[in-house]
Amino acid sequence: MTGTPAPPDTDGPAPFTAEDYAARMRRAAEAAEAAGLAGLLIAPGPDLVWLTGYRPAETERLTLLVLRAGHDPALVVPTLEAPDAAEAAGAPALTLLDWTDGKDPYDAAAGLLGARGRYGISDNAWALHLLGLRRRLPDVDHVALTRALPMLRAVKDAAELDRLAAAGAAADAAYEEIVKVPFDGRRESEVAADLAGLLRRFGHTQVDFTIVASGPNGANPHHEAGERVIRRGDMVVLDFGGLKHGYGSDTSRTVHVGEPTDQECEVHDLVRAAQEAGFRAVGPGAACQDVDRAARAVIDDAGYGEYFIHRTGHGIGVTTHEPPYMIEGEEQPLVPGMCFSVEPGIYLPGRFGVRIEDIVTVTEDGGRRLNNTSRELAIVD
Repeated sequence: MTGTPAPPDTDGPAPFTAEDYAARMRRAAEAAEAAGLAGLLIAPGPDLVWLTGYRPAETERLTLLVLRAGHDPALVVPTLEAPDAAEAAGAPALTLLDWTDGKDPYDAAAGLLGARGRYGISDNAWALHLLGLRRRLPDVDHVALTRALPMLRAVKDAAELDRLAAAGAAADAAYEEIVKVPFDGRRESEVAADLAGLLRRFGHTQVDFTIVASGPNGANPHHEAGERVIRRGDMVVLDFGGLKHGYGSDTSRTVHVGEPTDQECEVHDLVRAAQEAGFRAVGPGAACQDVDRAARAVIDDAGYGEYFIHRTGHGIGVTTHEPPYMIEGEEQPLVPGMCFSVEPGIYLPGRFGVRIEDIVTVTEDGGRRLNNTSRELAIVD
């Protein structure tokens, strides 16, 4: 199995250039230095894709990007994968250092690091590799990247915002179509398959999740679509997303099969009001926790606080979940270019759930929704 460069978008925006990736790597190295780190160690995963455009296979063989202020970026790769790494969009800014099977890859990596210091390392780095580095350089310390530099990918540039907006619009188009299909008498898994097909039809190259949670299953926020048959009278939570042009979508709407009861309407209206309050709290200088507080206060004041059991939002970019997080205690100030979900919910065990979610970006004077389908309770057949 070999790695390959991240596939270019042939039907969308122009690919990021070598200069784009070089600027990202330079900015990351400077941010690490400002945070008191000796540098950054980036394993295969979303950070490596964002920084270099390279998406290798994640195997037991060590692949590691080393970023240090004042040094050229260097990528340690297995020799058999070096040709693919050399084709990555960010390769012109990289020094490639390959190692062959039978050799100790940590010797190759150690030559790029100082004998001492503290490095930020990708959250998803394999323990195998972290322990190998520690064995080779016992006086070098490590800290999780999102702890050391949680905002590294949080603020998007104009090209990234365009991709996120396109992904959001595609998810909206999928929702507009899914409410036209029959729900009554079909399994959750069948509707979920419809949703996945629609996301792909509207340009998603990767579908990460299609939650279809009907009736009492709606009280489980991360319910996996199963074999339950949807019936008239069910509230159904739809939560779906994935990647288009390399950037994420994530939206939730709650629909009802046939006419809802008064309480179902009341709870849905309450969640809609909470979602609006969270959105209205978005703006430069507000803290992440302010968004959570604004949405949660609406639900608390109505007496349903114990049934809102998750944070109000999460960041989104080259992955569908990343910093920042909209939760009490997160004092990180919002700045223009940040993108995250606003998704309050109410979950009544054994009965039903309601969630409404939009991706929002911070603007110079407030916030802008990247999902624009109706937040009213849709009636489906």
